[in-house]
Amino acid sequence: MSKQIILTAGQKAFRINKDKTIYGSIVEIGAGQEVARQFFRVGSASKTIAKTMSAYDRDFSDAIYGKEDDGRYVCKSRLNKMLDQEYGLLEERLNRSDHKDTRYFVFADTVTTINYDRTINGHGWIGLRFQIDPKKAPNDFLIHVRLKDQEAKLQQETIGVIGTNLMYGCFNETDPKEILNQLYDNLSRENFEIDMVEVLGPDFEKIDNRLLSLTLVKERMTNAVIFTPDGKNKYPSDVLFQKNILAVRGSFRPVTKVNIDMLDEGLKKFKDNKKVDEENIQLLFEITLSNLMSDGQLDERDFLDRADILCSLGYTVMISNYMKYYKLCEYLSRYSDKRLGFIIGVDNLVEMFEEKYYRNLNGGIMEAFGIMLTRDIKIYLYPSQRNSENQLINSKNIIVHPRAKSIYKYLLNNKRIEDLDYEKDILGIYSRDVLKKIKSCEIGTWEHMVPDGVADIIKDKSLFGMTCKI
Repeated sequence: MSKQIILTAGQKAFRINKDKTIYGSIVEIGAGQEVARQFFRVGSASKTIAKTMSAYDRDFSDAIYGKEDDGRYVCKSRLNKMLDQEYGLLEERLNRSDHKDTRYFVFADTVTTINYDRTINGHGWIGLRFQIDPKKAPNDFLIHVRLKDQEAKLQQETIGVIGTNLMYGCFNETDPKEILNQLYDNLSRENFEIDMVEVLGPDFEKIDNRLLSLTLVKERMTNAVIFTPDGKNKYPSDVLFQKNILAVRGSFRPVTKVNIDMLDEGLKKFKDNKKVDEENIQLLFEITLSNLMSDGQLDERDFLDRADILCSLGYTVMISNYMKYYKLCEYLSRYSDKRLGFIIGVDNLVEMFEEKYYRNLNGGIMEAFGIMLTRDIKIYLYPSQRNSENQLINSKNIIVHPRAKSIYKYLLNNKRIEDLDYEKDILGIYSRDVLKKIKSCEIGTWEHMVPDGVADIIKDKSLFGMTCKI
């Protein structure tokens, strides 16, 4: 098999310029005009570009695109206003009868690059509104990127390549996943990450944006994605910024009454904390990618089943690559310095104190817990009952690795770990047992183990491998 040839950004720009059917505008704010520069440098840009513009001044920008309610300029709302305004001008100023075979486009970005003092990290919103068919309505391909280069000049150049890759991909590929992969042509994961993607339009009608979000995590374009109860994927900062975040991790295959009890009891304790603003709490049901790949393969349908149920219950869902809690803690602390809370079961807490999980760190387990202790975090422990002994396991009698006992005692004595109350009648419910009963069509044996309404959803949609007819 011959090796696939990856075109340079200049080669991609030139091919677009030579395509007489592609015509539109490029508008950029905040990182130079690097995308437009790619097209002007290679020649024949007059056949592709109707207009370029960079409304750097805030007053000018507001006069053209309107003010944002929150005063921000690097945000999705600004990007959409730029696309709306400029695409509208294309349709208004170009006579369609003279451009019957022309596919209109507008490329837009609003970006902030790293500052001299390294106190502001570069990030931005990038979008393309484009036609595949001149007779059809346009599509949107929107992404948010975090820029990792440590110089503003390098971040600007990265934006230029990303934008060119996006335009070339959208006009030459039909699969959004392939377009996402091509955004890294002539770049690497070290240059930037994509932590939000959204596609809209007639050519993307069958695309579920949640699956695209999952692709970002699976392909390590980012380490976490979030979508809200309405099923829409969101830029993490829009959900997490300066929130008191309370997260519960699990497979939720399916979600059970125990999971909900854990959250309810954890929320009660969290609200009682003086450092927590009840009106500022963000709940998260977090699923690691490993929990989605329990059989070694990623089952997209299974993922959507879990997501649909959690969203139907009104919860925000997070998918992450963070196997270790200290990494999750680092990630959440990126968006909020408020008190954080993790609701954890006994088995997960025991694993947290296993030294083998921290061999990649120079400071081992001490470094991991040092990271967590420098963040304002509280661990809420939900008890477990061993069926064979009928013994309740909680923070008082849990057995951790001998070499980690001193760390555990420190956390316990400083009230970083706190026991949760529990509902005795449901303590013995486990997702794996419920799943087994569902697959075995043991009707009437599991329905009482899941939250109200969930059993009906599972039966109506034949979720989680349910094959029997009701």
